[in-house]
Amino acid sequence: MILDGSTPISVGDLARRRKTVRKFSSESFDLSLIVECIDVAKEAPSGKNAQPWHFVIVSDSGLKKRIREVCEDGEKRFYSHVRGELAEWLRIKGLSWEKPFLTDAPYIIAVFSHKKSPFSRESVWLAVGYLLLALEERGIASLTYTPPNRDEVAELLECPAEYRLEVLIPLGFSEDDKPKEPRRSVEEITSMNYFGVKLSREG
Repeated sequence: MILDGSTPISVGDLARRRKTVRKFSSESFDLSLIVECIDVAKEAPSGKNAQPWHFVIVSDSGLKKRIREVCEDGEKRFYSHVRGELAEWLRIKGLSWEKPFLTDAPYIIAVFSHKKSPFSRESVWLAVGYLLLALEERGIASLTYTPPNRDEVAELLECPAEYRLEVLIPLGFSEDDKPKEPRRSVEEITSMNYFGVKLSREG
């Protein structure tokens, strides 16, 4: 259900609540909600304030089907070469070359970065972070999916040569009941002054 905004929620609460979703309802919702979220994403900082991002909203079912076909083609090639720890992790998580979320989700946002802009990739991923929290605020589930053959997907979406595809974000209402993956504690990932020096919360 989309939140009506009547109950304020902190950025921290949104971040802790948001999880990766791979199972979506086909139920659609108003496109204006996505536009609102992109309007938030564009407020992210960027190198030289170049704002090197471009967002393509995909709703056409035929185009989503073609995107899925191209992505699954690339995934089949990728999975045929995966070995060792990564292969075992994928097996445990139940992940495969099949990507039904690309057609199940009512929308996909393809996010592009301008190749020649300074720090374009870093800037675009900051914007993606803003976008994910804005979507979560509105009760819209999301997945950041980076296909192994992004250039082929970009070509399908008629991407100009000066841009690169960074990520596909399927979004919609969640039908994924798995819990959020656990996060490490702040003490495990933070040092004080020098790398490896234990964090002191007392300043």
